[in-house]
Amino acid sequence: MAATQIPALILAGGKGMRMRDYSDTIPKALVPIGPYPVIVHVMKIYSFYGFNKFVIAIGHKGNLIREYFGKKPEGTEGFDITFSETGEDTNTGGRVKRSEKYLGESFFATYCDGLADVNLRKLLAYHKAHGKAGTLTAVHTMSPFGMVEISKEGAVTAFKEKPFLPGYINGGFFAFNKDVFDYLDDNCVLEEEPLRKMTADNELAAYRHDGFWTAMDTAKDVDRLNALWRTGVMPHTDFRGKPPWTHLEE
Repeated sequence: MAATQIPALILAGGKGMRMRDYSDTIPKALVPIGPYPVIVHVMKIYSFYGFNKFVIAIGHKGNLIREYFGKKPEGTEGFDITFSETGEDTNTGGRVKRSEKYLGESFFATYCDGLADVNLRKLLAYHKAHGKAGTLTAVHTMSPFGMVEISKEGAVTAFKEKPFLPGYINGGFFAFNKDVFDYLDDNCVLEEEPLRKMTADNELAAYRHDGFWTAMDTAKDVDRLNALWRTGVMPHTDFRGKPPWTHLEE
């Protein structure tokens, strides 16, 4: 499948403060899940759908990300990578804004640690169809606690280990038009004022994704995802098989 030229901006400049066991020595983007750093897993999701042009917004320990990709590691064949130096302490929206010169009329944007089986071609088609400045992917998150099921009479009928919750959250995997830059400055937080203002202006849509999604926010998440990669079993769910972000559909 020929790669389209619509770029995917990957936000990989943060300090990963909740993962200090790793981020004191390497950037969060390079924390390994199985055979690849997490950022490569994210890039492979895009590549599956023919999106092989990447802009990586770097900051904290960005030199290590440059060095890693400079070695042309296995699993990155065919990737067209540009690095955007966005500053050590820049917030997410600022990193998007500072990468503007590398992006075109439309582009994807995502975090370096979100894994999903989202169909990116369908996301892009949906984004183009509604014509708004931005689309976020709305996903279900897993409950941090097990659930107790109770009968009308008050009897405990079952325990459900950390189910996926019915409501939606912002799962990243954005699609944007260039109009998004009107809502950004050099150090804004994308998830705060810019998205709120876009919402007020009716310039933000949500693409509902009811499949798998997870984020690697803590060292515990790293352990969970590595166990899933090794065993095909996701703790506290009924999932069995290959890692679900590799279950992609045409």
